[in-house]
Amino acid sequence: MTTTETLSRESAPTPAAAPERSRPRRSPAVLVGVVAVVVVAVLPLLDISVPGVLPGATWTPGTMHLIALCMLFAAVALTYHLVYGVAGMLSFGHALYFAAGAYGLAIVLQRSDMPLLVAAVLVLVGVIAVATLVGAVSLRVSGVSFAMVTLAFAQAGNVMARRNTGGVTGGEEGIGLAYANVPDALVGVVNTRNMYWLALAVLVVVYLVVTWVQRSRAGHVVEATRENELRVRVLGQPPYLIRLMTFVIAGALAGIVGMAYLLLQSQAVPTISGAEFTIEILIMVVLGGVGSRWGAVVGAVAFTMLNQRLSVLASSDAVESLPTVLRIPLSEPAFILGVLFILVVLFLPGGIAGGLRRGATRLVGGRSAAARRAGQERRRMEEVA
Repeated sequence: MTTTETLSRESAPTPAAAPERSRPRRSPAVLVGVVAVVVVAVLPLLDISVPGVLPGATWTPGTMHLIALCMLFAAVALTYHLVYGVAGMLSFGHALYFAAGAYGLAIVLQRSDMPLLVAAVLVLVGVIAVATLVGAVSLRVSGVSFAMVTLAFAQAGNVMARRNTGGVTGGEEGIGLAYANVPDALVGVVNTRNMYWLALAVLVVVYLVVTWVQRSRAGHVVEATRENELRVRVLGQPPYLIRLMTFVIAGALAGIVGMAYLLLQSQAVPTISGAEFTIEILIMVVLGGVGSRWGAVVGAVAFTMLNQRLSVLASSDAVESLPTVLRIPLSEPAFILGVLFILVVLFLPGGIAGGLRRGATRLVGGRSAAARRAGQERRRMEEVA
């Protein structure tokens, strides 16, 4: 053996000396999400006031109710993100499943002696059946035709709710929650804190399920189908079945959120079953950023908070004292929301989430550039010294 071969073998790293495989690092977004959930969970235990945004301190029932409503609408926006942001299916009938959950639970609790959990499971099965039927029919077409078919189903459900079909929906007045089989911990203003935590739990569960579906193999296929359905067919994947599965999962999750909404509001009314409510959910998703889960949450919270607080502003003495040219538009919350929506679409193409992402990138990039300049200056000083 030559000297060169001996030195090469001695210098070669042994298997034991090989570097260990690095463990995958957790994304900072996960840590931020956990911290956000913990902060939101402890808000009812704190005395924090945000004038102009919250109606009172965070421990008061009114504020907890408003934040809980924001979280439930954020959850239903996440379910629509699964349909529109992930699968690319523009549906005008998503409110149907939300309303089916709320109305279904109210009717079952009113007409039977079932415990709350058993009734919720029964209603969930019914919502899945409705979503499967509507999806199986609607997905036979695509594009505008798909949107129109989903709209037709939603309008049919809205008419049934308004006409008090079978004498069970309550008509225009809606249907109230029967408290006989609802746990005492979820009844009354004194238990608003428990409903707050229930809304938070629903939001977290919906977010986790949507994340799991989006990152699963089926989620990747449905995203690929959104981009190029022909290529997916050539690869031997069934776009119709995967889209239907996504559609049904989103509908089932919306039904669960609808049941939580009934417990929070103690009533189901026809407005939650109409196309107008679906359009509001669509605005939430677009406002936050299409394709972003965090965007759907942020957009829903911003829209709901503005919608609630602008109603208070519209009826305030400050607006009433303004000139007519200002008083009329400012007294209509829908007008202000519309203007804000247009501004976001024009100047924040990626929605609120996209704007925050670009701002963070610029901030980090600016800090990195400053650090590089400082390092170069330090090296020049060392060379001079």
